[in-house]
Formats: sequence, C-alpha cells, structure tokens
Amino acid sequence: MSAGGKDLTRADGSPLRVLVVDDEVNIAELIAMALRFEGWEIAVAHSGSKAVAAAKETAPDAIVLDWMLPDFDGLEVLRRVRSTNPAVPVLFLTAKDAVEDRVAGLTAGGDDYVIKPFSLEELVARLRGLMRRAGATRVEEHSVIRVGDLTMDEDSREVHRGDEEITLTATEFELLRFLMRNPRRVLSKAQILDRVWSYDFGGQANVVELYISYLRKKIDAGREPMIHTMRGAGYVLKAAE
Repeated sequence: MSAGGKDLTRADGSPLRVLVVDDEVNIAELIAMALRFEGWEIAVAHSGSKAVAAAKETAPDAIVLDWMLPDFDGLEVLRRVRSTNPAVPVLFLTAKDAVEDRVAGLTAGGDDYVIKPFSLEELVARLRGLMRRAGATRVEEHSVIRVGDLTMDEDSREVHRGDEEITLTATEFELLRFLMRNPRRVLSKAQILDRVWSYDFGGQANVVELYISYLRKKIDAGREPMIHTMRGAGYVLKAAE
C-alpha cells in the first residue's frame, strides 16, 4: 500500500486526526499503523467509554468505530460523540452482514461501514473519501517530506541530504519514505516488512537489515547519522543533532 503522495490535511495544513476504536488490540494497531502511514495523527481506544473520552480529548476529524465493544456498542459511542461533535465522519467496522444491521448503523448517523474481514486498502480508501467529503483539504503543491536536512519529494522522487542529491532504488525509496513519514518512531522489522514489501518474508527479516545498510551508505556516509538501530526493537530515523 502506498502513501499516495498528496495527503488530506486540516484547513490549516496540520495532519488530520483519526480515532480508531476496536476491542481487538491487534486489529486496532494494524489499522492505526496503516493510517499513520497516510501521514495522519492516530489515537486508539479499545472500549466504548475510552472511545468517548478520547473523542473529547482529541477532537478527531474521523472515527473508525467497531460495532461490538465490551462495555457498550458502537451505536452508543456514536450517540455520545455526536452530542459534542455532530459533524465528525464515522466509518463502522462490523462483523454483522445482515441488511437491517447496516441500515441501523447508517440510520443512526454512521457515514459508511466496512464488513470484517476487510482489506486495509479498502478501509483507507473509504476513510479518505469520507474526510474529503467532510471538508478535509488536499495539498496541491508537491508533497515534500522533511526530517532535519533530509528532504524527499514524493512526486519527483528526488531525495537530498543538505545540498547533495541522493539516488535511490525503488525499494530504498519506499523504505526511506516509511522512515521519514514516522520520524522519531521506532519501527520494528515486522512493520517495515509489511509496509515496504507488503508481505511476510517468513522470518527472513535480514532483508530489512540489508536495505537499512544500503540506505545508511547513501544517507549517513560521512555525515552525522540519522538512521539508528534500537536493539531488539527496530529502527528509528531522526534529525541529526
């Protein structure tokens, strides 16, 4: 899945905020990771009560909301959230496929729904559509990511460290883009495999080490390093001191 290149943003240019609500921790984290890759700020809640509290605290631009929660259901979460944030778009996640259940969700004010099991690509596409209709703005200028003196133009695929242009292969570019879209965030080898190569190498995580070493030779050679290894955890990219 690609990050696209031109992201939806708030009117002031700041990242969109999305609240992900699902009591299945693995599903919630998987969705959150995919949405962070879009450049959005993500909050996660695993119950209805925590979802309502998080919505008040973060004022999200959209909510991905599981229908079935351990304390009260998604419809009640929707009712409570809409009492203070009446316009927030809501995308329901539901294992229920009966027509009356879908109608109930949409009648209650949900804007769209995705039935489990779902693809992350479909979920992201539906969410982008909802937020675009809700008034999120599309950045029209070149999409340039900056971390310290490292810049990446996602449209022209040009990368510079300071004044020096750096030539990358397609895979190196995707790996660096994932790192730059998540600065100061420790990314595990599993996350990198899933995002850059789109499937599990069956334990052959050394492919990540190999490509990190390629990137270091091009990005960090002879300079203050930006790519750091966090032993037992993964890798992190941050601006040079």
